[in-house]
Amino acid sequence: MLEQYGMVYVKPISGTHGKGVIRVEYLPEKSSCRYQINNTIKSCSTFNDLHQALLAYTHKKKYIVQKGIYLLKHHKRRFDIRVMVQKNLRNKWETTGIIGRLSHPERIVTNYHNGGTMISFEKLLSEHLSPATIAGYKSDLRRLGAEIGRQLSTAYPRLKELGIDVAIDKKLHPWVLEVNTKPHPYVFRMLKDKSVYQKIRRYSLAYGGMKGKSK
Repeated sequence: MLEQYGMVYVKPISGTHGKGVIRVEYLPEKSSCRYQINNTIKSCSTFNDLHQALLAYTHKKKYIVQKGIYLLKHHKRRFDIRVMVQKNLRNKWETTGIIGRLSHPERIVTNYHNGGTMISFEKLLSEHLSPATIAGYKSDLRRLGAEIGRQLSTAYPRLKELGIDVAIDKKLHPWVLEVNTKPHPYVFRMLKDKSVYQKIRRYSLAYGGMKGKSK
């Protein structure tokens, strides 16, 4: 996968907040590999050395290897998008919130709990697209979110909400990184438009997602 894609992410099959995620790059010009765990970066001269180094960290836990996406950047910091999708009051899937996650300068994941900054989708895309194009892109993400909800509910009919992490590469192509079945809705309180969080909370309370909590 490194030879094919140049960069991959090694991720634990279970976990939250981006904990345990490893970024690995193949450097063909140096015939070596480089990996990053949290803010520590190390190099290996062979694939075997890389394998042994990763085993020392992962131990016997199960991990997956995922194609790496070279993300768009905002002020030289990588970002991705969280798309919140919920069952609405008519029991139909609806995209209720879209927010950007700007990575900490020294971290490989964008999660808020790893030093990431929550920022509006429009602001992140403003240096890459025109306002009209941004609005159209956002509409596409809304449709994508609802389609993912409808598709997954055919196999998991009890689903009520999803947090979809979407990467946008340097060619502006969107990639679904993962789908979270227990998304954290409170990050949407950081948006200037408070109606977004209010809708998310209203839907969540209707199906018992927040269990009546007011925070």
